[in-house]
Amino acid sequence: MKISTKGRYGLTIMMELANRLGDGPVSLKSIAQKNDLSEHYLEQLIAPLRNAGLVKSIRGAYGGYILAKKPEEITSGEILRVLEGPISPVEFSEEEDPAKRYLWLRIRDSISSVLDSTTLKDLITYQDEGDSEGYMFYI
Repeated sequence: MKISTKGRYGLTIMMELANRLGDGPVSLKSIAQKNDLSEHYLEQLIAPLRNAGLVKSIRGAYGGYILAKKPEEITSGEILRVLEGPISPVEFSEEEDPAKRYLWLRIRDSISSVLDSTTLKDLITYQDEGDSEGYMFYI
């Protein structure tokens, strides 16, 4: 499974809103400029996030967007599912070899576990501990 720009930029939007919590509504233009992204593309991403109840829109000259919930109540899994759809490393059928199906299900469940246990608050308060040697992943 590869997360597309929809998921990556959606996380960027949500992290910006979480970082600016309490500062009033945030415009997509300011998020786009700060992160060197297309404002038009962000406009396409904000609608599903609003429809899912993750953000609220505020109209007016000083309008923009705010989080609909606290950062600790929104998981990265919720955001990615809204923008990317179901989380699955591969598409498989019920008729597939049971051993391979078992592997795909374990991978899916592991990815879901990480995404569902990582909140927006975790992402905006993350501190690099400098232990880049701690994990080695080969795919």
